[in-house]
Amino acid sequence: MQTLTVDLGERAYPIHIGPGLLDRADLVLPHLKQKRVVIVSNTTVAPLYLARLRQSLADAGVAAEAVILPDGEAYKNWETLNLIFDALLSQRAERKTTLIALGGGVIGDLTGFAAACYQRGMPFIQVPTTLLAQVDSSVGGKTGINHPLGKNMIGAFHQPQLVLADTDTLNTLPDRELSAGLAEVIKYGLIRDLPFLEWLEANMEQLVARDTDALTYAIRRSCENKAEVVAADERESGQRALLNLGHTFGHAIEAGMGYGNWLHGEGVSAGTMLAADLSLRLGNLSRADVERIAALFRRAGLPVLAPDLGEAAYMEHMGVDKKVEGGRIRFVLFRKLGEAYVAALNDAAEDAALRATLTEAVARG
Repeated sequence: MQTLTVDLGERAYPIHIGPGLLDRADLVLPHLKQKRVVIVSNTTVAPLYLARLRQSLADAGVAAEAVILPDGEAYKNWETLNLIFDALLSQRAERKTTLIALGGGVIGDLTGFAAACYQRGMPFIQVPTTLLAQVDSSVGGKTGINHPLGKNMIGAFHQPQLVLADTDTLNTLPDRELSAGLAEVIKYGLIRDLPFLEWLEANMEQLVARDTDALTYAIRRSCENKAEVVAADERESGQRALLNLGHTFGHAIEAGMGYGNWLHGEGVSAGTMLAADLSLRLGNLSRADVERIAALFRRAGLPVLAPDLGEAAYMEHMGVDKKVEGGRIRFVLFRKLGEAYVAALNDAAEDAALRATLTEAVARG
């Protein structure tokens, strides 16, 4: 097991990474305010891992009830959130009861948002079971749900007490889900960690083949990057926005194609290629740089061509984005490989570059 810390002063919390952690109730106990938890999972993950986690907690004297939700991005909405509230109320959960999110990013976001809201705030723990959740969404306290007009536009910042990333759970992850997680791993190298990007280029085949040592290293390095950014900018007033590389375009793809038809990581991959194309048009990247990014995404099994939603649809969906400021869409773009920045396109030439990206690059998809 390896342990990192998200340094938020009195609200600091550990990230434990390694095999067999579902059986380690001793890691959970110090973070409980009472020996009672409610585990939130879904119809895919619960049959695989719920009984094991409940038994581990029961052996430690912790009463564990469960809420099982439908699986998929399409269910990350108010109706599903209310299923959690229904269960908490019917089970008479208290403010000191701890919610445990057992699943991927959707479960983590829903559970965290429910914890932020129920009785105006209750503790929760992240037990991510997908690569994407282990390297990104479980860390940092962003919680929320989707709206038909925009992804993750309704939510709260609510930090977990603990992140328990059991790498054994990746053994049952479908190949497509593994690839989707690799998009977020690659992101860290692209925005702030060039040596990690170079390591990924040298080791991508091992990651796709689920080599344990390679995956563990990639998860740790990703979490180190995420923890540093969150500690410096918890509420995304500055550098944390860089973690949204590819997300403005990617969220438009997810919404435009219908939630769940493109996985989040697939949208991020194609969206990052659009950001790279726009960075090329603005003179920040070379064509070789763009091809280098595309080659890595391809090796990870990810799409590099965005769907042709039409320019108007992209602009409409991107206009409902958390980075919009003063009515201007802001994008995470490249200064160079390993360094990104947040840009609002403020003149006619920059707007023309965006339109060219949307008409020419997207049309290839």
